[in-house]
Formats: sequence, structure tokens, C-alpha cells
Amino acid sequence: MDTLREIAATAARMVVEEGLEYGPAKRRAVRQLGLPVRAALPDNDVIEEAVREYIALFCADTQPVELAALRRLALTWMERLAEFRPHLAGAVWHGTATRLSDIYLQLFCDDSKSAEIALIDKGVDYEARTVPGFQGAPVEALSLSSRSPELGETIGVHLLIHDHDDLRGALRRDARGRVPRGDMAAVRALVDNAAHVDH
Repeated sequence: MDTLREIAATAARMVVEEGLEYGPAKRRAVRQLGLPVRAALPDNDVIEEAVREYIALFCADTQPVELAALRRLALTWMERLAEFRPHLAGAVWHGTATRLSDIYLQLFCDDSKSAEIALIDKGVDYEARTVPGFQGAPVEALSLSSRSPELGETIGVHLLIHDHDDLRGALRRDARGRVPRGDMAAVRALVDNAAHVDH
């Protein structure tokens, strides 16, 4: 097995079993494998592929149920924040999430403070910080915890605040031809499809 694949497989296990994000998982995999700190790292597409393989091998019976529960929770928050044109991104959108995954919603606001005010009005506790947005520029992230009754877990929900005008570029397909994020209708369709498969 070449080194990149070995790093990817080790990182994928950490992503699935511990809920780590891709970046920290890659760095920890390098340490765990005893490789030099500056070792070349696999890109995120390779990690995602390894995560899918790991889920198929070890979590095929539990992961679809967990993913469906996370998508339903994401949809609840999207409905609560509908005025900010929420789009779901990350593992919950791409289908690689497990009960340890966080939910990432991108909001497209006319006024960057309006989403924060909406959370305050709804009595939601959150923490604000700055993170890189999907275009690389720093954006504000509002992080909160939300209980999933189905999973019996408290899930991290991160609201990334983008400018309303960023929405046009947000739906450009990625290098693999996939839509990188989905709006409420797209997420509702995923939730409904999962419900039909269950019955």
C-alpha cells in the first residue's frame, strides 16, 4: 500500500470512529504511522473515498440510519433559518456522515449580523468565530449544539455566514461534477428518498 493510501485509510478511520475533520485526521494519521511531519498528504477527495470504503466495510448497517437522522436535523435548522437561504454542505450533504459528524449550513445573508440576531431572538446559545469560507476568504461561523432525539446525541451545528451575492458561485459543480451544497428542497428530497427506502 503506498504511503498516501495508508495515510488516507488511517485518517478515514479517525473521521468515522472519532468524528475528526479531514485536516486534523490527516495530520494525526501521519504521526500515528510514524511518518515525517512534512510527508505529502492525500487530498480531501482521496480521504472522502477512503471514508466511503470504511463505512461500506464497517458501518453499512448503522450509517444510513445515522445519516438520515442528521439530514432531518439539518432540515429542521434550515426551516428555522429559511430567510437566510440555508444550504447544507460537508459530510451530511455528501452522504459520508455518521452520528459523530457535525452539520455545516451555509447561510447567504443580506446583512451578516441578521442571522446572529435571529438566533438571539430564538434564545439559541451559540459561539461565534472566524473560519475560512468556501472561497477561502474568512467568514463568520456561529456554532451551536442541537439534540438529535433519534440518535440520542448532541450534534454540533455550524452556520457559516456568507454574503448574499456569494450564492451564485456556491452552486458551481466541483471537480467531480457534484453540486457542493444543497438547498432546502434538495435536502428534503434526500430525506424523503431515505424514508421511502425504509418502508
